[in-house]
Amino acid sequence: MTDRSVHSRNDSDVRADVEDELAWTPGIDAASIGVAVENGIVTLTGQVGSHTERMQAGKAALRVTGVRGLAEELDIRGPSRRTDADIASAVRAALDADASVPSDTVDVQVRDRIVTLTGSAHWYFQKVAAVRDAERVGDVQFVLDRLELTPRPSAPDTEERIRQAFVRNAELDADRIAATVHGTTVTLTGRARTWAERRQAEIAAWRSPHVLDVDDQVVVDA
Repeated sequence: MTDRSVHSRNDSDVRADVEDELAWTPGIDAASIGVAVENGIVTLTGQVGSHTERMQAGKAALRVTGVRGLAEELDIRGPSRRTDADIASAVRAALDADASVPSDTVDVQVRDRIVTLTGSAHWYFQKVAAVRDAERVGDVQFVLDRLELTPRPSAPDTEERIRQAFVRNAELDADRIAATVHGTTVTLTGRARTWAERRQAEIAAWRSPHVLDVDDQVVVDA
């Protein structure tokens, strides 16, 4: 059996697995994407057909065991077919159609195919949904998330409740990742086995109703 532990992974093995994961992921033209790996840091180069494909390629790379970081240098091929005004209208329509997004408090600005979202949301998942909706609009080059979470009070049991969430999560080793809370800010420290585990810890922290900021300092094992 091949040893798949993160501690034994060399760059050539990681590169091969990233290439396989890109080819395995629907909607990605893996043949157009170059992969380089140095000390666990993956660099993606080449051209993709849309912003959504570019984002999916990055997510695919980060799913691979042994990946410690990502440098995404992909370009979107082809000239823009929409004006900035057209893109803004399409993003606005996408936000309005998504029940999970408080579209009445989210503003959209577009310049040179770069979408900027401003305004506020009550929950972190609403911010994520708004960005995702904008990313899926055709001809969008990039999305800047300037959304702020609405102020909320701190709570004395936030740290313990986040720790309990770590313990409940089958994808996390709660003994390796710690959460420290000061007011409404959570600082995550420790070591994760994979990039996906690190992301799971961050998501768990954001689910607290008393958190306005998460400082993720978790290190991914090489």
